[in-house]
Amino acid sequence: MMLDIRQQTVAELLMQGGFGLEMEGLRVNGEGYLAHTAHPFGDHASIERDFCENQVEMVTTVCTGPKAVQRELKQLRKTVLSTLKNMPGGREYLWPFSNPPYVKNEEDIPIAYYSGEMAAKTAYREYLANRYGRYKMLFSGIHFNYSFSEELMRILAARSGKETGTFKNEFYLELAEKALAYGWIIVALTAASPLYDSSYIEKGQTGITMFSGIATLRCSELGYWNYFTPILDYGNLKAYTASIQGYIDQGLLAAASELYYPVRLKPEGLNTLERLASRGVDHLEIRMLDLNPLDPCGIALEDIRFLQLFLVWLAGQPRLSLTAEQQVQAIQNYKNAAHFDLKEIKCKLLCGRMCTLYDGLLDVLSRMEEYFSGMPGEYAVEETLAYQREKVENREKRYAWQIRERFSEDYVGLGMALAKEYAGE
Repeated sequence: MMLDIRQQTVAELLMQGGFGLEMEGLRVNGEGYLAHTAHPFGDHASIERDFCENQVEMVTTVCTGPKAVQRELKQLRKTVLSTLKNMPGGREYLWPFSNPPYVKNEEDIPIAYYSGEMAAKTAYREYLANRYGRYKMLFSGIHFNYSFSEELMRILAARSGKETGTFKNEFYLELAEKALAYGWIIVALTAASPLYDSSYIEKGQTGITMFSGIATLRCSELGYWNYFTPILDYGNLKAYTASIQGYIDQGLLAAASELYYPVRLKPEGLNTLERLASRGVDHLEIRMLDLNPLDPCGIALEDIRFLQLFLVWLAGQPRLSLTAEQQVQAIQNYKNAAHFDLKEIKCKLLCGRMCTLYDGLLDVLSRMEEYFSGMPGEYAVEETLAYQREKVENREKRYAWQIRERFSEDYVGLGMALAKEYAGE
């Protein structure tokens, strides 16, 4: 079902939603090498480990708006930095980039250690290390979780004549399919990792800043992707979960969490495929945002606002039924959007037309501007869209361009100076 902002009741509820952020970051010592200390945050409910022992993951609760979720993330970062300041073995820092700093070798990347009933978590990480290599697991990024208002879901379900749970599942399945088709614009607009240290590609060769024409390494062909392109069935929730389970049954995935896909549907609480199938969809997750080292929080407020507008706009677009070929092309668009030059690299639109990333971005932003033209000024829609448009039209406003200009002489050295600045030194 399309979401029409011209309907008064819908418009009033449209910008109410649940916001959540998951942010990863590497712990490093003062010289820019990966920390080898144990995870120092104990059982903190919101500060966890991702792949390796030194990779912190900060997870907010569900918040009511962009400012609230950024504020909570700032507080979590403050807690992390305070702890790292007082490490018994010497002060540590939070590395501000998505790409890692100096890496000595694979042994320099300690897999997160769990014991007892949690030992399976370490075993799963060892499987990932053997399958994809530890280096790739060092990439850090941000996941954005969003849910529409429950009251909005009830109203739209009543209008459709469907039970709320059934409608909600269908709504998010449609939304996820549209997000897959258009989400490449998020990669292009938030790319912020054009540089990396030579030690990432040549063991023992540290201190040479590298640039390979890519704006975000983790979203490019070199980043987080499976060895095959999954084709998912968005027809209904049973078909969707079955299409993922099929890859597990074939041995192509060890678990649903190994599906390195730009958009995920998630249940409330524990995220398992079984729970999604039985409990239904609670929210949608967008997974392809770089850390933004230019913002002390790691993500700009305007980008959080834009992510909400993007999903609201998608909800207002006609339903898609992507073919297998279109799903494969959609994933390729993400990889293309990871490149540095927007005016040379191309993407393929749903209509089948090839165009440059630059023209494709402006096309989507223009459609969003038209869609939101009647929204009240209190939501700062015009300012948020103008902020994104300026990134496209003025290359000096792109994060990747600014980072290349500012850090290209000494990626790790200047990166550590920034890490220490954010730590309050």
